Amino acid sequence: MSRISEKFRELRGRGETALIPYIMAGDPDLKTTEELIFIIDKSGADMIELGVPFSDPLADGPTIQKAAIRALGSGTHLSGVFGLVKGARKHTEIPIILMLYYNLVLKYGEEKFARDAARAGVDGVIIPDLPPDEAAGMMAAAKAFGLDVIFLLAPTSSDERIRLVERSTGGFIYYVSMTGVTGKQGELDKGIEAQMKKIRRLSKKPVCVGFGISSPEQAAKVASWADGVIVGSAIVRVMEGASGRDAMLRGVGKFVKGLKEGVLSVTAG
Repeated sequence: MSRISEKFRELRGRGETALIPYIMAGDPDLKTTEELIFIIDKSGADMIELGVPFSDPLADGPTIQKAAIRALGSGTHLSGVFGLVKGARKHTEIPIILMLYYNLVLKYGEEKFARDAARAGVDGVIIPDLPPDEAAGMMAAAKAFGLDVIFLLAPTSSDERIRLVERSTGGFIYYVSMTGVTGKQGELDKGIEAQMKKIRRLSKKPVCVGFGISSPEQAAKVASWADGVIVGSAIVRVMEGASGRDAMLRGVGKFVKGLKEGVLSVTAG
């Protein structure tokens, strides 16, 4: 059983929802990212999603695009991210999921990517521009090395698409709560609850919701419907707004604690 599946089994035993913060690896540098992993872990997160910077992102809004530019400027590359995870694994067992674009995997080589990711201690990968019906090679390589490939669903996904993702995904299903890119702030989409019910009728896999969740209150609301809550752009904005490195580390820790309290309030209630 993978760390991801084991974590969901553990959380379900307690009646809890997973909190999955996202940060961009290498923003502002890999050393700081390693510290953030430990802080996020200690602040109550259940898993961590690490972005791998890419010059031409498709699903990322302006906040995460700027984080990717900063990470690329610091010299971050895929091999460096593997090294980061390998080093972090000496001190934490929190499930780590990479979010990256397929061009990086293709250039690296699918089998080599799966091997090196697994050896570094990566547990799963999200590749937004690789749909399951075009991912046979990636899925085979990942299976050989015990790596979960996590696929996405959207508000526009048909029953047929839900069934395909159910058969294909490892770890959990990532439900994108809105059409468009990451980072939009405002009210949660009113259709999330209904979509969760629809997906659960067709799938037994855990379902985690991301895109547009920016506060403990919103995290709590989503936690009442889903198996996991993914928060990214709001955390990156905390980092951007900090007055210095130490303040940034403290600010991220405090914000993640607040998100976790929001998620736990559903269980407590």
